[in-house]
Amino acid sequence: MKQQLVSLLSAAVQALQADATLPADLQPQIHIERTRDRSHGDFATNLAMTLCKAARMKPRELAERIVAALPASEEVAKVEIAGPGFINFFLSPSAWHGVIGSILEQAAGYGRARLGEDRPVQVEFVSANPTGPLHVGHGRGAAYGAAVSDLLEAVGFRVHREYYVNDAGRQMDILAASVYLRYLDLCGEAFEFPSNGYRGDYVWDIGATIHRNHGEDWRFAAAEVFDGVPADEPAGGDKEAHIDGLIGRIKSLLGPERYRELFDEGLNEILANIRQDLKEFGIEYQAWFSERSLTESGEVQKAIERLREAGYLYEKGGALWFRSTDFGDEKDRVVVRDNGQTTYFASDIAYHMNKLERGYERVIDVWGADHHGYVPRVKAALEALGDDPSKLDVLLVQFAILYRGGEKVQMSTRSGEFVTLRELRHEVGNDAARFFYVMRKCEQHLDFDLDLAKSQSADNPVYYIQYAHARVCSVQRQLQEKGLAWDASDGLNHLRLLHERHEQELMIRLSRYPEVVEAAALYHEPHQLAHYLRELANDFHTYYNAHQFLVGDEQLRNARLCLIEATRQVIANGLGLLGVSAPESM
Repeated sequence: MKQQLVSLLSAAVQALQADATLPADLQPQIHIERTRDRSHGDFATNLAMTLCKAARMKPRELAERIVAALPASEEVAKVEIAGPGFINFFLSPSAWHGVIGSILEQAAGYGRARLGEDRPVQVEFVSANPTGPLHVGHGRGAAYGAAVSDLLEAVGFRVHREYYVNDAGRQMDILAASVYLRYLDLCGEAFEFPSNGYRGDYVWDIGATIHRNHGEDWRFAAAEVFDGVPADEPAGGDKEAHIDGLIGRIKSLLGPERYRELFDEGLNEILANIRQDLKEFGIEYQAWFSERSLTESGEVQKAIERLREAGYLYEKGGALWFRSTDFGDEKDRVVVRDNGQTTYFASDIAYHMNKLERGYERVIDVWGADHHGYVPRVKAALEALGDDPSKLDVLLVQFAILYRGGEKVQMSTRSGEFVTLRELRHEVGNDAARFFYVMRKCEQHLDFDLDLAKSQSADNPVYYIQYAHARVCSVQRQLQEKGLAWDASDGLNHLRLLHERHEQELMIRLSRYPEVVEAAALYHEPHQLAHYLRELANDFHTYYNAHQFLVGDEQLRNARLCLIEATRQVIANGLGLLGVSAPESM
């Protein structure tokens, strides 16, 4: 409908150019917006205000000229001028009929567009350290990243979904040390488990796998393992120094090959678990990118050398520093430690350099909100490398806070006391989890009410929306049970019979769907689509409760069936973009 109004306004501008009211070489951008209040019409434009200088007249005067030059249209009931010169369009009921035919014709394609023109975009999301199972916090990033990816694809971008596997670095060493100590537990060694180790049951399981595979071949006495290691925090020492000392000792005792096998056993077991979780959550990636591969392929060193050649590195205290303050960061950052080890930041620089070298026009990172301070330093590094930092968008996702029975569920990853994503899915189901995770803007905290997510009531938004879809399917089954048939062609030819207020409101709501998908995609806001679907479901349920669909009048029956089938299709399309199913019965 917007495009039709743009065509009418374009014709009016051309008429005013022909009579010299407007310059002949003027090529105006015509913007049409839906009104917030339908008492002011259905659509409005500020065209008169944008062209008044060129016309050398007041906006309202030019608006009157534009309205007078508009071609006649059966779909426009009236046009009014408001305020300083807004032009408001009131559409006739028949203006909305075309949307029903478009939906039925395009089916699953309705709402999709080619705005992206197949431009390549990479979306990296979740990318949780493989040091334990995915928890409910990771789940929000997963649902959000998947929805953003699917929405971008729906409007024509070529999307590459990627998981960055942090398979190198200190946290993975802590995991490996934790696994080895659990292995020693199973060998009968007695010691105090480090306060900074990973304590979850999954660590025991991996330790048991190593014990089954190697028996006591890897066993060293606890006294030997802890020999020379700094005291732990409960003993008055420093927990970080204690765990680092243990890591170094275990590496020394096992040797490079056995330590690598220990390291990889933990990595591969947990990564397989993460892959399974995400697949069962309906999320697939085109690539799982290894952090370790950046070092092994020389990419990290390449990035460091590029920064060195550009003059942005310097040495201090035995470490190599990046001058990120030259680009607005609050302080300079270490890329190589005094022990010669590269930092996480150095790997991240190399990874983002690699992304842009692969030819992506836009790179989107979905990170936890606690990484807020990390954004400027990554952008600084890209600028220092000579890349365009505006190609990187970082979307920060706040944590999800679980509530059960009105009480907050406590979680701690290191202690192993947390609700896993798998447990959440088993409790509330994939559909509720995927929908609840995207109901709010990503930067807002999310209170996830487990009891509400499991309830079968109108207060549960995903149930309410799915129930609308199932109700339409139920009507179709009732039609068959009555020995009747739906003639869609006849229904489309008699849409003029749909003059009830509920029918008009439903058609108007359906017409908004492509705009909602576009906005949700371009602004990375899947919650816009979630809210729209709730409103659409409400319109449908209100209509369902107020009117009969399988009426005796065949023409009216077919028209109403066209309308509700179009509603069902849009609900299915929208839920699909959010990773939620559209059941035919409930």
